[in-house]
Order: sequence, then C-alpha cells, then structure tokens
Amino acid sequence: MAPRTPVKNQPTDAAGEDKNQRSTVQSLAKGFRVLEAFTAESDELTLSQIADKADLDPGTTYRMLNTLVDLGYVSRIPESKRFSLTLKILNLGFHAIAHTDLRSLVRPVLRGLVSETSEAASFAVLQGADVLYLERVRAGITRLGVDIRIGTTVPACQTAIGQSILAFLSEQEVARIEALSSATPLIGKTLAKPLFKVLEQIRKDGYLITDSLFAEGLRILAVPVLDIDGYPVGAISIAAPAVRCSIEELERRALALTMVAAKNIGRALQASGSVNSSL
Repeated sequence: MAPRTPVKNQPTDAAGEDKNQRSTVQSLAKGFRVLEAFTAESDELTLSQIADKADLDPGTTYRMLNTLVDLGYVSRIPESKRFSLTLKILNLGFHAIAHTDLRSLVRPVLRGLVSETSEAASFAVLQGADVLYLERVRAGITRLGVDIRIGTTVPACQTAIGQSILAFLSEQEVARIEALSSATPLIGKTLAKPLFKVLEQIRKDGYLITDSLFAEGLRILAVPVLDIDGYPVGAISIAAPAVRCSIEELERRALALTMVAAKNIGRALQASGSVNSSL
C-alpha cells in the first residue's frame, strides 16, 4: 500500500475567528462600550446602569470606569454615586468634525454670506434631538454674547436653526424629537405659539426670523438646506445683535442672500454625493 500523503492543516473558520480576536484588544473594546453607555438622555449613570448598558460584569465595569476617570474622560459625582462624561471626550469628536468633507463644502459659502451681510453665519445638522454646529464664521470682532463653537449642540426644538430643520421632517419624526427634548427652556423663554404652528409657518415661508430662544439680545434668521427630495440635511443661520438690527432690517439685508446660500450648499452636497438622509 502506497504511503499516504500528509494533509496540511487548513485554517478553519474558527481558527480565522481566533486570529481576528487575537488581533483586537478586548479591554479597549470594553472601554468604548462603557463610554457608549452614556447618551444625551442618560448623561449620568450608576455603576450598575453602565454595566447593564455595556453588557459587562460590575467588576470589569468598575475597572474600566476607574481608568477612564484617571484619564479624564469620565468624572465621578460623589453625592449621587453616579458617573458622567467630561468635556475632554468632546475633543475626540471635534478633531473628527474639523476634517469632514462637509465642512469644506460649507465653509466658503458661509464666508461669502458673512462678507455680504456683515453678520455671523452658522451651519448645523440634526443629531438626535439636538442640532450640532458643524461650521461657524464670525463677522469681524463683533461679539454676540453667546459662545457657539464648532461641535456645540443645543436642543433642536428650542432654537431657530433647529426648528427650520424640524419643519421639513415628518410629523412622527418631530414628535419623537420633541419627546426627547427637555421641557425646560434654555434661557427662561418659551415659544410664543405651539411648536407645530411655528413649523407650519416655516414650511410655508421657507425660513424663520425670530428673537433667539437660546441667547438674550439676538435676532436669528434660519433657512433649511434641503436635498433634491426636500429632506433637510441641515440649516444655515444668521445672528445679529438686537440692539442694532430689527427683525425687519435683518429680513431686508440677509434673507435673499441666505436663501441663495442654502440652495448653493444643497447643490454642492448633492454634487459631491455627501447628501443622505442619515446625515
């Protein structure tokens, strides 16, 4: 009988999976699961809540939290025995935002708008129940009394730029976002009329001009940026000090220019392929 030819071991699926597991750092993955347990609605959590959300045992969760506290990404709240994220975690997001293609498309349009209106301009997108400011161009040395920076998030329901986006979402989406939003006004003001009435008027006009609900002494003009299907991929806002600019003057000086800028951003995003409903 002829001797058998040795058969070389072939990698199995299980072996491949083992190799993949060996090339990842499980403790790092667990650390990110701890960070991802925190949300806008659950910004302060107990150890047991974090362990449950991260699907980790309490001992592992405790060690992960201690490490994140030492690194400055998580803070302890002694009086409630809870944990929360620190502002340091935002730096990671800011670095990502600073290099997005979206900003490079929006920035020159906003700069042109500021040059023509002499007022500060911003671009924001919807993120959960908030709007996230992706780009902002100041108007010279004028200070507006509000510290809006790239990466700032504010409740969509309580800001003109957010409302201009919400106006072009479905009723179901608006209801979900409104349910997630805080019932406490940001600066003690409340809407002069129900939100659905405000959104109805924005859909009719295509823009919103109002006194800011986010900061005292500001006039705000907000215009949605729509894609080819009419979906709001973001919005532009112009902010002017109320002491020197009435609502009528802001409309006269900036409305037409801002409407054109919003259309230009929409076209640029569409042409670049950056537009999608999950933005």
